[in-house]
Amino acid sequence: MSKCRLSLSWLLLQLLVLQFPSRFFAIRMDVGLQEMQDSLGIQNLRTCRNTVQGRYLLSDDNGHVCDALSVDPQSRCCPEKGEKFSCRGCNLLSQCCSSYEFCVSCCLNPDRTKREEITKVKIAKPATAETYANVFDFCAGRCRHNSQSVVHENAYFSDFHHCFSLPSNSSGANYTQLEARLVGINVVVGKQGESCDGVCKSSGQSCVLNKLLVLNHCEIMQKYMSCRGACLASTGADQPAEVVDDAPRHLNPGACLYTRTQSMLSCDGSHRHTRRLCPCA
Repeated sequence: MSKCRLSLSWLLLQLLVLQFPSRFFAIRMDVGLQEMQDSLGIQNLRTCRNTVQGRYLLSDDNGHVCDALSVDPQSRCCPEKGEKFSCRGCNLLSQCCSSYEFCVSCCLNPDRTKREEITKVKIAKPATAETYANVFDFCAGRCRHNSQSVVHENAYFSDFHHCFSLPSNSSGANYTQLEARLVGINVVVGKQGESCDGVCKSSGQSCVLNKLLVLNHCEIMQKYMSCRGACLASTGADQPAEVVDDAPRHLNPGACLYTRTQSMLSCDGSHRHTRRLCPCA
């Protein structure tokens, strides 16, 4: 009986001796691995998404623009130097730029592009189309050439043909938010064939160019105009406007028109068959 107890005790002792070193070894390995990760900065490594469309430049999802040779090969991020959310070569009124990469960079600025608005915008026109998942996808998609930037399908309206503004009359363009941007603005419906410069001048005011972008939505036009013939997308320096009732039939008498090319918005534009909606102050 005593021999049996002795054998059992000896067996337990051997098990304990074998178990403790393995624990100590495992703990040392864990500490060594953590120290190695810290020294290499692996735990803080962040990867970027970036544009690959440009021949020389690209923009990452941090809002930095750099040349292809400067991109970090592991993180795919641009160096964090220089201006972030740069709008170089951009017209901030029309929200259109001459460069795709700077269009994306400018668009990524959270002060200009609100996530809660762009996630309501559909990627394509069909009702079944999905919406943008994030701000980078929206900016990278909107800044590419699109049908709103060209005329006759083979030429651009202007050098600023990379645009990141919300599509006119999209669900992301909230009516209440649009109204808030018109505080202090006197919205006036002009006479037939009259420019907004003329409309505002007749009341001792001036046309506020950057507010034309706000008026360029059906919801706003329908508040000030009858829009009996519907609200239609068009192109022209006289828009937003309403076609007069006695206009030729092919011009859609009674219809309200908003421009699909926001870079064409102008205070001095006019058309002999329309009445303009003007922001005066």
